[in-house]
Amino acid sequence: MGVVAVAIRTFGPNAVDWEERVDLDRLRRERLARLHTALNGSSLGAVLTFDFANIRYMSATHIGTWAMDKLIRFALLVRGGEPIVWDFGSAARHHQLHNPWLDHSDGKKGPDHPPTGARAGISTLRGAFHPDAGIDADVAAKIAAELREHGLANEPLGVDIVEMPILAALRAEGIDVVDGQQVFLAARRTKTRDEISLLTQACSMVDAAYEELYGFLRPGVRENECVGLVSKVLYDLGSEYVEGVNAISGERCSPHPHVFSDRLIRPGDPAFFDILHSHLGYRTCYYRTFAVGSASSAQRDAYVRCREYMDAAIALVRPGATTADIVQVWPRAEEFGFPDETAAFALQYGHGVGLSIWEKPIFSRLVSLDHPEVLEEGMVFALETYWPAADGWSAARIEEEVVVTADGCEVITKFPAEELLVAGRRYWTVDGPLNSRREAQSHLNTRPNGGR
Repeated sequence: MGVVAVAIRTFGPNAVDWEERVDLDRLRRERLARLHTALNGSSLGAVLTFDFANIRYMSATHIGTWAMDKLIRFALLVRGGEPIVWDFGSAARHHQLHNPWLDHSDGKKGPDHPPTGARAGISTLRGAFHPDAGIDADVAAKIAAELREHGLANEPLGVDIVEMPILAALRAEGIDVVDGQQVFLAARRTKTRDEISLLTQACSMVDAAYEELYGFLRPGVRENECVGLVSKVLYDLGSEYVEGVNAISGERCSPHPHVFSDRLIRPGDPAFFDILHSHLGYRTCYYRTFAVGSASSAQRDAYVRCREYMDAAIALVRPGATTADIVQVWPRAEEFGFPDETAAFALQYGHGVGLSIWEKPIFSRLVSLDHPEVLEEGMVFALETYWPAADGWSAARIEEEVVVTADGCEVITKFPAEELLVAGRRYWTVDGPLNSRREAQSHLNTRPNGGR
């Protein structure tokens, strides 16, 4: 059991006629089928989504990452029905012209048979529309009409996230609105073969970004410069969206602030990074830690401890294991300086990765011991560990993404992390590189006349 031999292939991102790669038609079909299965297994008559990732999973539509936080789009799936997406302005017209999987007219054309899966519609712009404009009532009327047409007006409607005026308007239509997020998360819990391929491709792009970052990282650069470099590499490789690069160095490593700054990196600093981006919607969450110029014994010890916790967790990953099994090998919050698991949340952590982070399953001592979840083949998740160094200011952070296979798991984050890498070495002798200015001075002092 444990990590298995490489089985997941990494394809080029382009479509070709001479090799079977990611099949996007199959991806769309299988995602929708899984969502139907989850809906049919619930007590709901339909699900309504305003969440960007859930809309994409259901309808395979995308209008740009600028729209992710605006709650302007919405989509509906009824039992036994096809997705309907109401979209922003001309985006709906674009879907009608270019998204044939949303054409539910059975080949019939004309005013009585429109491509009904894509329609113009807009929500309240997070309250920016005047409250008396009636946008909320219009949204609710559209949904109520569909539910009545399908004989589901009296069945519960599951909603993932919703603005209060929309919720009130739906209830005013007599609709029983309940939590629908679990239906979407159940469908997305395990990944199809094409989703796994896209997640692996996304990781390969971060592999490349870390290679460039390792060559660039040295004393004198700023954290935000590292963020800019990584972002450029990813966008040059075709990334759809660089969600964030968490760049932390020096004394900022402990406690971990989770945000980059303009701090100037100094010799002897630890520096860790989390690279989050999207490839065709599929995300990464991928930490690596470096020492810059040199590594102290405290930093190396912290890294070894961090790696040991990671390896112990990965060794347990296989179908049938639980999230509780994994978190039991991680330290309690009190063991690394926090009063409780809430205060230490997300430092020893795991989470599903797919069209968003964080998805199911969640690994944390905060919840997993009392509410364990069973691991299944096809799950893709990230495991991340942290350990503060004995010097009181530095720390190590490692994260690996794994795919649960039939008899273990496969790690798809490939940039080396078995030991602490030292970046930015600039001290050389005829015998090769030295680790620090102190080592360089010591080398000179052993030579006749102090090296003069």
